[in-house]
This record gives sequence, structure tokens and C-alpha cells, in this order.
Amino acid sequence: MQWKTRVTELLDITYPIIQGGLAHLAYSDLAAAVSNAGGLGQLTAMSMDGPEQLAEEIDRLRQMTEQPFGINFAIGQHGRPFETMVDVAINKKVPVISVTGGNPKPVLDMVRGTGIKTLVLVAARRQAVKAEELGADAVMVVGHEGGGHLGRDDVGTFVLTPQVVDAVNIPVIASGGIGDGKSLMAALSLGAEGVEMGTRFIATKECVHAHPAYQKALIEADETSTTVIKRSLKAPARALKNSWTDRILELEQEKAGYEGLKSFISGQANRKFIHDGEQTSGFGWAGQVASRIHDVPTVDEMIHRMITDAEEIRIRWN
Repeated sequence: MQWKTRVTELLDITYPIIQGGLAHLAYSDLAAAVSNAGGLGQLTAMSMDGPEQLAEEIDRLRQMTEQPFGINFAIGQHGRPFETMVDVAINKKVPVISVTGGNPKPVLDMVRGTGIKTLVLVAARRQAVKAEELGADAVMVVGHEGGGHLGRDDVGTFVLTPQVVDAVNIPVIASGGIGDGKSLMAALSLGAEGVEMGTRFIATKECVHAHPAYQKALIEADETSTTVIKRSLKAPARALKNSWTDRILELEQEKAGYEGLKSFISGQANRKFIHDGEQTSGFGWAGQVASRIHDVPTVDEMIHRMITDAEEIRIRWN
């Protein structure tokens, strides 16, 4: 079957599947595997040590795949300048840039006229309309089910996606709660023309920076195994429940504020779990779709399974 949508045409990919920007996990091994399997792999720029590492990862990625790929810029969560990193992506003539976690205008302004395709992650209809006005080529819409940083309105993917589809003219990519053929077809039926997945790609063999304990926790999760932290900071984000997130929620109830929370929600605490497997001294981002993850396949196996299941659904619908 053909999987032609405006998203596959825009990004020149075979399947309308995009790997999300996974902080401290999305490096060239994973991105190349996704792109080689027919989706769009991405590097996460702001997890890199600096411009030199980003340039090296882009070069390594190009040695591993001839297919299109993207560079994700999570500009609102890292507290350091992103302009030099965007310059690297422009100078390297990357095919796609995605922007998450902040006002996309500065990045879109830098990229304008370069021919680089731009995707913007939004968590509200008004944000999607604004992204279109700013010149984004497509928007990725994350519902409340998603892992990592979310919108403040607690609106699920099933409601938010068609709302955005009706509000903009550019292609819409659904994110949050998606990890298999069923959810791919659900997203398309809502009017989306592609999907973005984060959590599902963590539990793959090519996500080499994810500790086995993190992947095991995803496999063992059910639909109640995640929680939303950082609400008190007006930056809600979904993570796997453990004793560390329990303590974060206690501190939030005690109105600890950013100063009281910063060591618990830091990138270092995140890496303690996801890189080192220390579940009692750190945390790992995950969406509710973790309850649908039961194994750690290769990326190619996972995408092939996803497309096969989706095609079986398409046949039944006909």
C-alpha cells in the first residue's frame, strides 16, 4: 500500500512516522535507524555538549543513512543559547528542523529562505495557528497522553488533533499516545497526516543510550504507571512513576518552588535513570503509551510491524 500524505511528500519519507526529540537519547544510531526504516529520524541538538558535537553527530548520521533526517531544538527547557546550534544545522544543510518547548519564531526566522523544512510542536490550537502564521511547514500536536513536556490544558490527542486540523491549512502530525498501527490509523482518521512518537522509540535496540532498566520499566508499565510533574512550575511533564517522582510531587505540594525542585528535575537527575539505570535517584520521561510497549525490537522491526498492522486495518475498513 502507498502511504502518501502531505507529510511524506514534505519530508520525502516513505511512512508518515517521525521520531520525537528525545532528550539525551536521540543520537545518530537511533536517528539513522528510523530514517533507514522509512520514517524521519532526528537528533536532539540541545542535548549535545556544543556545536562541535552536533556537527560530528550530523556527519556520523550522514555516514549511516542517505535518507532525510531532522534536528530537534528544544529551546525552552535548557537555559542556554541555541543560535550557534541552529547555525550548525543551517551550515550542514540539514533537510528538516523541528522546534519544541518554546517560542519558535527565532528559529524559524533563522531558517527562513534556506530550503530547510520546519516542524513546530504545539500543545494547543492557538499555538498551531501562530506557528502557521510564523511560517512553519507543519505542526506536531501533542496531547496530554504524551511523555516529557506537555501543554497546560490537559487536552488529549483524540480531541486536540481534529481541533488543530480544522484550524490550520498546513499538515498536522499527531503526537501523544501513539506507538502502533492502531494509533497510527486513529491519528489519520482524526485528520492528521503523520504521527510523531517518542516513548515507543526508547524501547528499541538502536536507542543505545537508554539503560536496560529504563527500557524494562517501559515494558512493565501499565496505563497508570506515569505521572505529571512540574505542574507547580507551569511546565507540566509526564514521567514514569517511581520514588523520585513521588518526592517531586511531595515538594510541589509543599510549594518548594523552582529552587527547592531544581536538583530533582535537572538533566543530571534525568540521566541518572535513563543512562545509569538508578531508579531511586532519578527519573525517566514516558508517555501513557508505555502501557502498549511489550518488547525491545529493532527500529526496522517495530516500524514494519506498525505498518503491517495499520495496513490490515485499512483492508478491513475497505
